[in-house]
Amino acid sequence: MDTIEARFSRPEPRRLVRDFVAGLLAPLPVKNCWTIAEHAGDDGPGGMQDLIGRASWDDAAVRADVRDFVAARLGHPDGVLLVDETGDLKKGIHTVGVQRQYSGTAGKIENCQPAVHLSYASPLGHTLVDVALYLPKSWTEDPARRAEAGMPDTVGFATKPQLARRLIETALADGLPCRWVAGDEAYGGDPHLAAALRGNRLGYVLAVACSHPVPTGLGIQRTDQIAAGLPKQAWQRVSAGNGAKGYRYYDWAFITLLQATDEHAGHHWLLIRRNRTTGELACYLCWSPEPVPLHHLVAVAGRRWSIEESFQATKTGLGLDQHQHRRWKAWHRWTTLVIAAHAFLAAATTVTTSSPDGLIAITVNELRRLFHALIIDPARRAADVIAWSLFRRRHQAAAKTSHYTRQALTEP
Repeated sequence: MDTIEARFSRPEPRRLVRDFVAGLLAPLPVKNCWTIAEHAGDDGPGGMQDLIGRASWDDAAVRADVRDFVAARLGHPDGVLLVDETGDLKKGIHTVGVQRQYSGTAGKIENCQPAVHLSYASPLGHTLVDVALYLPKSWTEDPARRAEAGMPDTVGFATKPQLARRLIETALADGLPCRWVAGDEAYGGDPHLAAALRGNRLGYVLAVACSHPVPTGLGIQRTDQIAAGLPKQAWQRVSAGNGAKGYRYYDWAFITLLQATDEHAGHHWLLIRRNRTTGELACYLCWSPEPVPLHHLVAVAGRRWSIEESFQATKTGLGLDQHQHRRWKAWHRWTTLVIAAHAFLAAATTVTTSSPDGLIAITVNELRRLFHALIIDPARRAADVIAWSLFRRRHQAAAKTSHYTRQALTEP
């Protein structure tokens, strides 16, 4: 809270944001402004709703403070910026950005609200640091929907790789120390993003489809065709990182792409991963301003999975996808405070660098449970629990009366 409190000009919102983040860290079965306000001991949800929807504060500035915090606690010269998207499944058509579209979370076309996230990973830990909401043209080209959602006039349509580029350039401008960028096929297939990374002298390991064409001495070839023609000795068994059940071993090959040259110079490679059991291939386009060994590229590719861990931690433990807000400002504020809570947990796990024999290092999820139980769990009074029960029932009674009254005006 010391890191971001200057963004809140009065003591009231400072107290609210502290209690809001404490509520996100709490093991509440559902996280929304009502349950968080009850956890904080407030008289009603109005204060938390004001904080998210109406109070005066800049969510982009808070995320900049979070990046400064992450740079100080987790920063490392070999840091990796990870880009990926996740979608929140939603009902209806009024939540900003929602549309029937492919959702990686569901693995099919669903009514969802996707967003591009930026994560930072280093040898010290990993955490989400920034976000950009993806808006289909059905939203950006509809003035009525824009006005209803409170979207700024400056916001227009941008592809997901374009959003990722903006997030990366913002992180670089803020001084987040990094050397590499990693992403999946949605970002590896965009040549403009790769060119922008080379222009910033950032190495990258970006996944591409197995049908992706690359230049070789024999002309343009598909990556899977190149893999099929490699001799047995071209493959090396290397671990992509430590897993819960052992090292993540795969067979790897990398080919120097001498024909893939441009004004940025540097070194281009095609990196190919082969599953030792199924033979399934995964391909990556790689670039670095200086030569690097195979195991270094493999380590960067393996880092990409940490953003999936961050998504899981923030959705299951911090309520990233449980917001009930339809408007632009409220969505960004909720997501920003979730990012701040996750960054705090990630940084706090680095305080203890070693564990006693027989124990794994403390995880973000375990720290969240311990922190709530030992530090922020309020001393609940029976009167508080009863007062909230009365408040909910009174609110539900008023809502029921209003619905019946409205229906009586139109129904016989």
